[in-house]
Amino acid sequence: MRIAVGSDHAGYVLKEVLAGHLRELGHEVEDLGTHSEEPVDYPLYGAAVGRAVVGGAADLGLCVCGTGMGIGIAANKVDGVRAAVAHDVTTAHLARQHNAANVLCLGGRIVGTEVAKESLEAFLAASPAGGRHSRRVEEIAELETSGTGVVAPQVRGA
Repeated sequence: MRIAVGSDHAGYVLKEVLAGHLRELGHEVEDLGTHSEEPVDYPLYGAAVGRAVVGGAADLGLCVCGTGMGIGIAANKVDGVRAAVAHDVTTAHLARQHNAANVLCLGGRIVGTEVAKESLEAFLAASPAGGRHSRRVEEIAELETSGTGVVAPQVRGA
């Protein structure tokens, strides 16, 4: 699988570890930076990963900043990206399975190395479940294309 990875300075060390882990697992890694712990702005790297995934250069993406949140928000500004912040194996797996997340975001200051590796593996092993979840993913996509960010509310069963 082709995985685009990116981080800011706070996520650099964990990104490097996870990129190496991905390579060990046999994945092709496109490292979009940053390439040091020198301070940089995370939106640049979140957007770069998002564009790589949506543009087809990568199958999935991995973003790392201090918390995973800022870079995830930035990645989600790219139409077609469903970036999810995960803090453990369960949230990583469910982000992919229930929300069809295509970018996993982790916090280099929040998640330990082993948990991050296991979470990444869980994310990669999961597949979008479809079913009732597909409708919800479609509603998210509609938010992107509506131009208003508003989807007409509809009460539906689970």
